[in-house]
Amino acid sequence: MSLLRKDWQLYSLLILPLIYLIIFKYGPMLGNVIAFRRFVPGGSIFGEKWVGLRYFKMFIEDPTFWRIFGNTMILGALTLVFTFPVPIIFALLLNEVKSKRFKKFVQTASYLPHFLSIVIVAGMILQLTAVNGSINGLVTFFTGEAIPFMQRAEWFRTIYITSEIWQGMGWGAILYLAALTTIDDSLYEAARIDGANRWKQTLYVTIPGILPTIVTLLILNMGNFLAVGFEKILLLYNPLNYQTSDVVSTYLYRIGLESSNFSYATAIGLFESIIGLVLVFSVNAISRRLTQRSLW
Repeated sequence: MSLLRKDWQLYSLLILPLIYLIIFKYGPMLGNVIAFRRFVPGGSIFGEKWVGLRYFKMFIEDPTFWRIFGNTMILGALTLVFTFPVPIIFALLLNEVKSKRFKKFVQTASYLPHFLSIVIVAGMILQLTAVNGSINGLVTFFTGEAIPFMQRAEWFRTIYITSEIWQGMGWGAILYLAALTTIDDSLYEAARIDGANRWKQTLYVTIPGILPTIVTLLILNMGNFLAVGFEKILLLYNPLNYQTSDVVSTYLYRIGLESSNFSYATAIGLFESIIGLVLVFSVNAISRRLTQRSLW
């Protein structure tokens, strides 16, 4: 209490963030009760009748949901495998650049896509992949036949992952570049004295130096494993590529907002959140055992 009285001005700065978390983060959690109650539009926001696990049984028995859940798992795995390491590699490459002017130019150019609106990015993708778009201009030059990329389900995942890498590579490298500045230069000097070349210095000094940052971000990313980019997918997908593009978040959008089946949508969303929570705890435990580093 003495610290609170002494530094009350600093603690008062927490009031607005706490209000925000209570209203927009913790308050909506009360709405999860309609996953166990039947919600009727115009009735109570907490549902009209207790139905227990009825809506959970519905999606467990729904073959459409499991197809969509499989798409989500595949897209989440591809996003983790391809988009998570790229910022690390990009940061390591930038760290080797000696020209400060060129380094700043590359950093600035790589940051810009992150600040583009999802709508703009989706519009660019649709224009580039259109039958008369720039990519098909090259395709027809070499093969003579255009490919309707967004009308073919097998191309959606490639297009989505490529756009995610392009949009997040520079921004994701910021934390790793910051972590690289904390590595003691004497470690590199000792490695050079021992005869280590640049590759071995990176392998035995640089990567271990940023490993805590890598582990922390990996654990945090696992919490969003199933929450693949809803806005971008919603803007890009269409009935012709539903087979590979339809994910849990877009399915929830159609079930909850378009069909007004809020209880069923809440049950699926709660299931998705529980899976994400389990993944975070699991990866944290595995990391603590294998690398002796974890969030808690």
